[in-house]
Amino acid sequence: QVQVVESGGGSVEAGGSLRLSCSASGDTDTYKYMGWFRVVSGKAREGVAAINPDGTTSYEDSVKGRFTISRDNAKNAVYLQMNSLKAEDSGVYYCAADYRPLAKADGSYWYAGGPAVRAPLNGYWGQGTQVTVSS
Repeated sequence: QVQVVESGGGSVEAGGSLRLSCSASGDTDTYKYMGWFRVVSGKAREGVAAINPDGTTSYEDSVKGRFTISRDNAKNAVYLQMNSLKAEDSGVYYCAADYRPLAKADGSYWYAGGPAVRAPLNGYWGQGTQVTVSS
């Protein structure tokens, strides 16, 4: 079992920055692959960024160059630095932990036309944190 808790959401003007934090506890030796996902208005849940224990990362195109995912393995923590925020980034952001990689080692798409961040197969999710970007 793994407990996942996010923090750091809030409101910011377009062009601003926010940093989300995610803390995991429990069987983190197994559920060590971490990622950020979001639900934005009118859309299904989508991947944002993922990171492997060795630090390799992947990003969806919509956030590439603006968001940075990082982790502190000693603290079982994952972070999402969000810069140059846009109104369309508004939504609820979720952190997830899984036993299989959510990011490919080279950061590429999992398959042609598919995501760069794949959803957990049978992982654990946090409760979500709201991010609101005003234009």
